[in-house]
Amino acid sequence: MTFSWTANPRPVTSVDPLQLVCSRVAQEDIFNITAVDLGALKKLRIRHDNSQASPGWFLDRVEIVDNKDDTTYFFPCKRWLAVDEDDGQLARELVPVDEAFMKKGEDDDDEESEPTLGLEQKAMSTTYTIRIKTGDKKYAGTDANVFMILYGSKDDTGIINLKSSKTHKNKFERGLVDEFTVEAVDIGPLKKLRIGHDNCGGGSAGWFLDWVDIDASSLGQKLRFPCGRWLDKGEDDGAIIRDLFPNPLQTELYTPFVPYEIKILTTDVFGAGTDADVFIVLYGRDAVCTQKKSLCVNKRERRMYFERGAEDMFIVELEDVGDVIEKIRIGHDNRGVNPGWHLDRVEIRRLLRKGKGSETVIFPCERWLAKSEDDGETVRELVPSDIITEKLLRDGSLKVTEIEVEDALETHTYKVTVTTGDMYGAGTDANVFLTIYGTVGDTGERKLNKSETNSNKFERGAVDIFTIEAVDLGDVFKIKIRHDNSMVSADWYLDQLEVVDVDTEEVFLFLCERWLSRKREDRRIERVFYVKGYEGVRESINSKKKTLALTVKSVDSNMNKKNKKKKEEEIELPIIPYHFTICTGLERDANTTSRAYVIIIGTTHSQTERLWLDLPDGRKGFEAGSLEIFECYGSDVGEIKKVELGHDGASPESCWLVDELSVAVPTKGVKYIFACKCWLAKDRGDGLTARIFNVLDAEAISISQKIIYEVTVVTGDVQNAGTDTQIFMTVFGANGSTEEMLLQKNEDRFERGQEDTFNMEINDIAPLRKMRLRIDGSGSRPDWFLDKVIMRNLTTEEVSVFTYEEWLSRTRGPKRTLLCEMAAVVDEEMMVELTTYFIQVKTSDISGAGTDANVWIIIFGENGDTGTLALKDSNKSNKFERKQVDTFHFVDILSLGDLSKVRIWHDNTGLAPGWHLEYVDVKDEIMDKTFRFPCDRWLAKNDDDGQIMRELACANNDYLDLNEKTKYEICITTGDTSEGETKENAWIVLEGKKGRSKEFVMENSSKKRRFQRGNVDRFEFSSKNLGDIAGICLGHTPKDGKKVKGEVNWHVEEVVVTERELGNKYVFSCNAPIPLSPKRDEFLTFECTKTIESFASKARSLVPVKYEIIVITGDEKGAGTDANVFITIYGSNGDSGRRQLRQKFRNLFERGRTDRFLVEMLDMGELQRVQVDHDNSGLNPSWLLDRVEVTNTANGVTTIFLCGKWLDTKRADRQIARVLYPKY
Repeated sequence: MTFSWTANPRPVTSVDPLQLVCSRVAQEDIFNITAVDLGALKKLRIRHDNSQASPGWFLDRVEIVDNKDDTTYFFPCKRWLAVDEDDGQLARELVPVDEAFMKKGEDDDDEESEPTLGLEQKAMSTTYTIRIKTGDKKYAGTDANVFMILYGSKDDTGIINLKSSKTHKNKFERGLVDEFTVEAVDIGPLKKLRIGHDNCGGGSAGWFLDWVDIDASSLGQKLRFPCGRWLDKGEDDGAIIRDLFPNPLQTELYTPFVPYEIKILTTDVFGAGTDADVFIVLYGRDAVCTQKKSLCVNKRERRMYFERGAEDMFIVELEDVGDVIEKIRIGHDNRGVNPGWHLDRVEIRRLLRKGKGSETVIFPCERWLAKSEDDGETVRELVPSDIITEKLLRDGSLKVTEIEVEDALETHTYKVTVTTGDMYGAGTDANVFLTIYGTVGDTGERKLNKSETNSNKFERGAVDIFTIEAVDLGDVFKIKIRHDNSMVSADWYLDQLEVVDVDTEEVFLFLCERWLSRKREDRRIERVFYVKGYEGVRESINSKKKTLALTVKSVDSNMNKKNKKKKEEEIELPIIPYHFTICTGLERDANTTSRAYVIIIGTTHSQTERLWLDLPDGRKGFEAGSLEIFECYGSDVGEIKKVELGHDGASPESCWLVDELSVAVPTKGVKYIFACKCWLAKDRGDGLTARIFNVLDAEAISISQKIIYEVTVVTGDVQNAGTDTQIFMTVFGANGSTEEMLLQKNEDRFERGQEDTFNMEINDIAPLRKMRLRIDGSGSRPDWFLDKVIMRNLTTEEVSVFTYEEWLSRTRGPKRTLLCEMAAVVDEEMMVELTTYFIQVKTSDISGAGTDANVWIIIFGENGDTGTLALKDSNKSNKFERKQVDTFHFVDILSLGDLSKVRIWHDNTGLAPGWHLEYVDVKDEIMDKTFRFPCDRWLAKNDDDGQIMRELACANNDYLDLNEKTKYEICITTGDTSEGETKENAWIVLEGKKGRSKEFVMENSSKKRRFQRGNVDRFEFSSKNLGDIAGICLGHTPKDGKKVKGEVNWHVEEVVVTERELGNKYVFSCNAPIPLSPKRDEFLTFECTKTIESFASKARSLVPVKYEIIVITGDEKGAGTDANVFITIYGSNGDSGRRQLRQKFRNLFERGRTDRFLVEMLDMGELQRVQVDHDNSGLNPSWLLDRVEVTNTANGVTTIFLCGKWLDTKRADRQIARVLYPKY
């Protein structure tokens, strides 16, 4: 078609739509148009109104001659403007191309070689994939005609009629997502879209639109336009056209895609064509590849393309694989009538990165892709043979060069040997699919079709061999294997898999030893395995690399620029863990399916990035009444000032009622609880979907401070060493022990020959002494061969190694145990040695003192505890009889050093379970020392205070009398700066809970220089015992009483005071300059920042104390429980053990009730936390616990532990155990 026109001199940028009445078939129509002068033409929009009988139109091109300066513009199209063809659009935007490209092929005799310029058009336009979600509510769908206009910063698209959905024939139906493709030329970044309908379709014209997603792959961005409103004359505000704006929190940015023109030539032989779904994958260097792309969108296209002798062209946007396409994989799904296909060749054309022109790479095939022909494969990998380059020269001519590819990759044959395990139910009848990954590329997913060794493949204990042909993969390092869970017995135990490169004779072994089953292990039927001895980074299936790096653009582009500048100046902050819990309210519409996030804001405007709170197991949304727990890693912002909580929902529907938010910072030992009780919603309250909470309004709670350790668990390289059982770890140090921690399996940890490294938060108990590991014997593979565990303190870099090199199993290995203890080895020195404990238990000489019950004991000492020891094998045949001494011995137990207490209890079974215990003696063979634990009390439900568990303190620790004088060691660290040191004297006064010391002078002589930069100086003084040191006074005085000239300071970093008798340490972090002054009343005071109580001191304070425990049940419907309730109290002196809270003949823990219990325990010291749990028994086990109050009746101190949460398997977070921290 040629336009010729005369022009007005007035310059504008566009003309009004011109109506052209066109002829029909294969001809040129010429129109003369007079319009304003537009200057050089940039684009052309052409459309039709889809009226008349057969409105579909295939437009070849538009030529425009500007009569003013005789310039000809060529606008190639070569596409349909039709609802039922191509992408269903009735409008096209076209861009002009150079004349040389149009003239290309005119000299050739071949009619077919006319220019194809779709690629150039694609590159100069933007393709938008539009997904429209209709709401999931009654009458949400519409039969009206829907249209849309996209508005960019430069231009808009004009009206787009959304006629043909790619996903559904009947479009815009309730709850469905419809997909459309729209192309536009140079409209700039999208700012908004207008969407509406014409209200046709009778009663079903009203439409509830949820959201619109627009993915522009050539720009590398995906925008979400939320709506959540009716477009209906009878609903909402009656509007049927709405303007929507992108939600910045849901914007995804990724690497932009580039256009490829893919030409497929089917051979001209009998039966060569196919109706199957043909796909293609392109590979660049270093295994960079595109996604798997189907070339046909629907059934109609599949029937139309890939016919015998045909040449089909597709223009697709895919990932940029770089300058060189090393190979392609092309195949089909073998569906449809006569799916077999004979492919002649594939030609892929790309635009040159520099200059105008293109490069065509030719991939010859000339083979069948058919199950019944050739080798039966439906997938082929092809390498390039020739590259044709067309470049536009400056003189306007086109230069064509053709080169042969010489260094193309070779095709290799890989023999795959699959060994199925030799155990019950190991074989499978399902279809198995394998992907092999190498350093150069991968094979793509291949079905393991025909075994060369067995007609019935993958049977128990069988070895199957398969041949896979693929372009050279380089060094094979990973495989992905799955089955489709089809047939009756689909479960499969894969023992091992071996890949042999026949061409290079290299062997790659994969030790699998795992189930692929929907019933066993973690119920996965797809697994990733790494080659034996692999040392790189391992990735599980779920931790897929996010190719779409989710980054969020600021709402305001100017603000964005400001932020960028700021970022450059910022110092990179260390990353620390944050723990969040969120309680959602119970009101109507309280729940949300939006993504929530938190931002932690510290001092000096430092803040974490947006920490997204994504629910585990792919769950979407926060349910009403739920309690969700998250662990995120973010920047350490120092002291927290504010916390922002928000979500990405922007439609009125996405409302969320937050009851409570808690933020715990384990590395700082603090937790903040915000009682939010507010809506985060567009249409509730003040319409905010994000709020900032001030820490001053929160309740601050001290929790146990944690240190981050890097833990490496090494599983042995013996057959079936891997496990899917639950593994629990407890670590013991010189300053206490951790609670029992579950080691997360995370899909593929703890497998044969693997080293698994992860970070863990561990109490500050260093130096480490020993570790206890326990497995619970659950899972499909309950046995585990543990080699060793390595722990590295990330603060001090100290490495402790714990070696076992044995089975943890009921059925394997010499020990047949599920529990092991390992001594820490630091710098090749063993921290604890093995010993034998002889335990003598004396039953009292009173009536009915003996017991028939089963008795257990735990011994506590400097290096932790022994764990539970069953007092089973005595030197007497009838144990625990009146006036009898029973001896038990336990060999190969890690020595606990000096002992502090024992916990002894029985299970109240037998005819006469009540037991009067006189004492327990424990002898440590290595130390050759006996520790006496007197009791002289009943362990009986019907005698004394009704307790059947007692803690007994060691009598050996009572000899020390602390009224006399003691010695104090003082270590002072001077700051590491030249101005920080001093040549003068210093003095110190210690302030203890029992009194104040006299002034100790710390002299600085010329013979022995003190207080030099970065040095630690030690001094020792005698004094009366001052009790716990609470503060110090530091002074700085001139020698010999000289006068002070000018301002002189001594910079003190830290002072550590150690009381020598018991070994208690008091740490003062000063980090302050002490001014030089001759006056004694000029000094600085510092409070104690950390107390490290010695073992001897703790052991001395272990005296029996009665604790009153008050439990208050919440006042809500169903708050009471019929279950048995237990409590464990943790203090600075250890824990109480799990104690049942029971009283005779009372119905406990009823709604709104307060229950009191008196429990005798050894003094717990300062209470740190309590754990309350129940056994979920009885008719109504669910329980709303309001709070627990614990009073030490010896000193009258009450500690309050707030809860306010359900212990219920059906509500909140479905937990029946809660750890509570003190309120004050």
